[in-house]
Amino acid sequence: MRKNITLALIGVFLIVIAYLAITNDPSQKTSGTGSGKIAVIEVNGAITGGAGASFTSEIASGDNIMRAIQKAKDRNDIKAVILRINSPGGTAGASQEIGIELDKLKETGKPIVTSMGDMCASGGYWIACSSDYIVANGTTITGSIGVIMQLANLEGLYEKLGIKPEVIKSGQFKDIGSANREMTAEEHELLQELIDDSYEQFLEQVRQGRKDKISETELIRIADGRIVSGRQAYELGLIDHIGNYYDAIKKAEEMAGLPEGAEVEILNKTNYLDMFLLNTSMKNILFDNNIWQIN
Repeated sequence: MRKNITLALIGVFLIVIAYLAITNDPSQKTSGTGSGKIAVIEVNGAITGGAGASFTSEIASGDNIMRAIQKAKDRNDIKAVILRINSPGGTAGASQEIGIELDKLKETGKPIVTSMGDMCASGGYWIACSSDYIVANGTTITGSIGVIMQLANLEGLYEKLGIKPEVIKSGQFKDIGSANREMTAEEHELLQELIDDSYEQFLEQVRQGRKDKISETELIRIADGRIVSGRQAYELGLIDHIGNYYDAIKKAEEMAGLPEGAEVEILNKTNYLDMFLLNTSMKNILFDNNIWQIN
């Protein structure tokens, strides 16, 4: 009985792998004309460092996105790039890394057009500011220019549960942000300085990306973490055009001098086969628990 169940599981697993391998091409293309191509780089989900993959939530891996940017930079057949961003933001470090790679791509002269989806906020907007032209739908949620750190003080809860944490540390601030106790005034000042510095770097990114589009006074006024619609963002100078993905492609063709209907290639389409194989829980089920063993 166990042998039959194991064989059935293996059969299902192999069928799934075969299906994913056949149906999921990471560099999907659309039909087009001419020799020049437009590359699409997708930024879907929370932006994080590393090469994360998850079935339960969509993650925009900084490493994968940067590799796609480098590919677009090095390939001679790619004449323009579309950043298709649908992200609420993410870590400042990963967003900054991606922005740096986009700036290197811009140095080649290849135009970069951002197409905002449902949302392009915080770290997503940070990335968008490294493009030459930004297109958003009227209802796209964008903005959220700011930096945040959230910490919890669970000291009262620990007392009720009878938990008494013991901390051994090498310096005064080594356990800064600990949930075991109330934050000191000195710790709060240090963290505020950290947030302020990251915020200033975010502002500088927007200043560089939106030169002559928004005044310093207006930028400071709205850079308080607020979110705005695409239409409001256009009125404020945070984006360049109200339109959809296909309008962004048309603009990229125009900026790169490509004919209408140029070929479009997605450089980093989500590879569900890799995600399936790399997913921790799936690896545990298939390998760590020895499902492959037939007794």
